[in-house]
Amino acid sequence: MTSATETKPTETHPSGEYTPEPLIPDEEPRLTRGSWIGLAVVAVIVAAVVYFGISIRRGSERALQKETIASAIPSVNVVYPTSSTLSSEIALPGNTQAFMDTPIYSRTNGYLKSWYFDIGTHVRKGQLMAQIETPEVDQQLQVAQADLKSAQANLDLANTTSTRYQNLLKTNSVSKQETDVAVSDAAAKKAAVDASMANVRRLEQLQSFENVYAPFDGIVTARNTDVGRLIQAGQNTTAQELFHLAAIGQLRVYVAVPEAYSSAIKVGGKATLTLDEYPGRVFEGTIARNSNAIDQASRTLNVEVDIDNPKGELLPGAYVFVHFKVPEHAANLMIPSNTLLFRAEGLRVGVVRNGRVQLVPVKIGRDAGASVEISSGLTSHDAVILDPSDSLASGQEVQIANQTNTPATQKAGAQ
Repeated sequence: MTSATETKPTETHPSGEYTPEPLIPDEEPRLTRGSWIGLAVVAVIVAAVVYFGISIRRGSERALQKETIASAIPSVNVVYPTSSTLSSEIALPGNTQAFMDTPIYSRTNGYLKSWYFDIGTHVRKGQLMAQIETPEVDQQLQVAQADLKSAQANLDLANTTSTRYQNLLKTNSVSKQETDVAVSDAAAKKAAVDASMANVRRLEQLQSFENVYAPFDGIVTARNTDVGRLIQAGQNTTAQELFHLAAIGQLRVYVAVPEAYSSAIKVGGKATLTLDEYPGRVFEGTIARNSNAIDQASRTLNVEVDIDNPKGELLPGAYVFVHFKVPEHAANLMIPSNTLLFRAEGLRVGVVRNGRVQLVPVKIGRDAGASVEISSGLTSHDAVILDPSDSLASGQEVQIANQTNTPATQKAGAQ
């Protein structure tokens, strides 16, 4: 074969000269119509793939941007106020106390000889509870009695001498001076007798303190001594309590009533007691008195409730709940206690309105512990923020995370 660059044989020119002629290259093949259609389809597919790829990427970027913006807005849980009527009574804790509770001390020095009542024993007024040996007081009493006898003897002699001198003065047998001396000596001896008698009575009284008697009917709640123990009484020593006596036929219960309910407490009114020891039982008492003053530290009124306890079922020092009747309140709005914000400007709650926070001032009507009754500041359609942060501020943009508790669902539930 001849290549495309080879030349054809020269032809003889008419002039007799031979000129070479270049070979004509082969013609290129032409594309068919089907080929052009296939190329167009491929180009369209490639363009579509590129377009959809860019669109998906832009969509992902937009979704990421929206998610980032949404994450920057804090989410809050809200609750809507509910209508509720609180109970017409309040239950407040208190401690029972004996109506009379007295420590019993010794008034004399000595050693405990014997005791006759132990803890938990009921005693009557005037019963002998213990005896104390006081040998020193006994000896002092004997000395005082002897001094009294000596003083009485001196007084008798002085009276006799005074009478004799007064009779002799009538006959001028003695001088007026001698008579006055005799009379004055008799008066001095009389004063000495009186002093000796007072000393004897004092020591007899001390000796009577050897016997310890019950000052009232009650029960022995403590015994802090035993036979042979040294008993000391006096200003220079610390008095040692021998017994503790309590009268439990009637008990006192002191209750700190919040200031908001102080006006409902009336002297002579009734109150009831409940104890864990007696489930289902109610003990009735009477409001005996109150302090008529609000404690500035606790903002409470100290109230005393007296309870009859003839069978001794209630023990002094027991933890009880005292129930007071209070006037019924109208149905107000109730919100959980963990929605309250204590700020310097006053009590506030966070409410979500149009996607933003508003700090609304509220007033508490009654406190039920886990929930509070709001007397003003809210409506039943306010979305109140649960567990608000201390940094919560008015105008802050927030989004509601829970959608379960709404006024609509509340109404449906009520129906």
